[in-house]
Amino acid sequence: MLDAFDYPQLAFLSASTFLAALVRGFSGFGSGLVYLPLAAQVLTPFQALTTIVIFDLIGPLPIVRRASRDCELPDLFRLVAGLVVALPLGLFTLTLLPPEAFRFAVSFVALFLLVCLGLGLRYGGTLAPPLIYGTGAMSGFLQGVAGLPGPPVILLYMASTRPVQVIRANTLLFLFTTDVVLLPALAIFGRLDGSAIALGMFLILPNLLGGLVGAKLFRPEHERTYRVIAYSIIAASAISGLPVWG
Repeated sequence: MLDAFDYPQLAFLSASTFLAALVRGFSGFGSGLVYLPLAAQVLTPFQALTTIVIFDLIGPLPIVRRASRDCELPDLFRLVAGLVVALPLGLFTLTLLPPEAFRFAVSFVALFLLVCLGLGLRYGGTLAPPLIYGTGAMSGFLQGVAGLPGPPVILLYMASTRPVQVIRANTLLFLFTTDVVLLPALAIFGRLDGSAIALGMFLILPNLLGGLVGAKLFRPEHERTYRVIAYSIIAASAISGLPVWG
């Protein structure tokens, strides 16, 4: 099934996956922000979405059970409800767009999040149910059209008064759920193919290795330095992914 991809593509995608997992390992987020702008340079949009769903389903499994004990279920259910409603709209929109539009979308979303984080822009109001439903819906649409459901939830929760463990658990479980929901949604839209699934399974190893190395490199006293490095890698990936280079 991997015959559809040549060796340079497999090497490039393995390196991209390793780098993305490395960033997540020492910063706690950013794997999709690094991987998708790079993968979209050699894969179709739906192939890129399929591969990241496959290899991202494996990584969080060891900590899902613990996170389920810390999460705030009403908030999580509201986020997922918004996701389920808006995800098909995002996927339908993606079917209407050329591949170049997908590359613009993933790069712009990544750069927009970096600007917001760099300027310290956060939502500081009350996390009322309508806002949480809306955030889930925005994440679902972005998941469908650009494969990046994280930015709305990250910006919402980073200024939240919720306990840190609740914020971490809700964010992790929601992002894990986006992958679980996206896989059957791609099948319903007829956009799953065996080669992309096989490629995603092939990329599980560099994903796990990158995450382990990133976690080993992390030192809490240097958290600010790691964030600067993570932001720089995400920015470089997003800029390189823009379909404006020769």
